[in-house]
Amino acid sequence: MKVEIWAEVTCPWCGLSSHRLDQAVARFEHGDDVEVVHRSFPLGSGFPEGRLFSVREALLRQHGIGGAQAEAATRRIEALAADDGLSPYRVLDNQVGNTDLAHEFLAHASAEGHNREAWDAIFRAYFGRAEPVFALADLLTLSDELGLDRQRTRQALTGRRYRGQVRDDARTAQRLGATGAPFIVADGRYGVPGAQDSDTLLDLLRTAWDEAHPVIPVPAGQAPVCGPDGCAVPTHS
Repeated sequence: MKVEIWAEVTCPWCGLSSHRLDQAVARFEHGDDVEVVHRSFPLGSGFPEGRLFSVREALLRQHGIGGAQAEAATRRIEALAADDGLSPYRVLDNQVGNTDLAHEFLAHASAEGHNREAWDAIFRAYFGRAEPVFALADLLTLSDELGLDRQRTRQALTGRRYRGQVRDDARTAQRLGATGAPFIVADGRYGVPGAQDSDTLLDLLRTAWDEAHPVIPVPAGQAPVCGPDGCAVPTHS
């Protein structure tokens, strides 16, 4: 069964949702048969390329949230991540910028067979170590970490080879009903928005699995059976 998660690199709820999905799959009875695929839902295209902003500045500029309100909102996400075993998870004391190139790097890594590893690595670098993941140099460092060919990665990114694919990912999510990220779809049929807890995601997996694998009774003639009134032995004519 395929489970797809659309995410933005710098979205703190996306990193947390990815972690919670991992937890749900680990608890799922058929987890070994689940393929998790990460897809792009860029939200940072409005930032100018080559410039970084503090999260504090971005919250104030984009949403009018500052001071104690920004502190409370972001520290809450960090606390939720810690409660789920995801620590350190740095949100407020971080930077944001244009994420288009980062998504193209993730598409390249996915094409090279490293979808899951690349998304885990970029979330770990950004939220775990508060490292920038926006410039070519940042992404080449991640390429080395994943064991990708550095020159091939450089060519893919400087040539903007995966720009169209990233846009297609976002359009697919919107067509499925996504208005933001994260957005998770199980088995191509069941979609849930937002950073749901792992219990909710586990229920999603079970629902999708049960519908795809219904139990079909097979007639087998009369055979001994136990019911509410006891055990009966079939009569023979």
